[in-house]
Amino acid sequence: MNPLNLILRFLLEVVALIAAAVYGATLAKGWLGILTSCSLLFAVAALWVIFNVPGDQSRSGKAPVVVPGIVRLILELLIFGFGSWCLFTLGYEMMAAVFAGIVFFHYVISYNRILWLLKR
Repeated sequence: MNPLNLILRFLLEVVALIAAAVYGATLAKGWLGILTSCSLLFAVAALWVIFNVPGDQSRSGKAPVVVPGIVRLILELLIFGFGSWCLFTLGYEMMAAVFAGIVFFHYVISYNRILWLLKR
């Protein structure tokens, strides 16, 4: 993958994680909100890191839990979709739409990776 696209992908991942954490903080008040925020953040991050396709150039190539390419693609879309939904739910409708649009753009310019994932 193009290094600029990898940077874009990393930034999208960070935004999705932050959106999930902020959303989690709104579900409760005080220390319980902090606990909910951290739990949601770590759960989403764990899903992102653990389930991989061996040899994926956009990742380290290592796969703690090996999954088919289509499963990885669906997982990514669900996480990015969840990030967008979190932004929308938090009242950042325009930011949610822009985020979703950039995610779409990222996958359009990553068509080689998508085809690779679908063959795995």
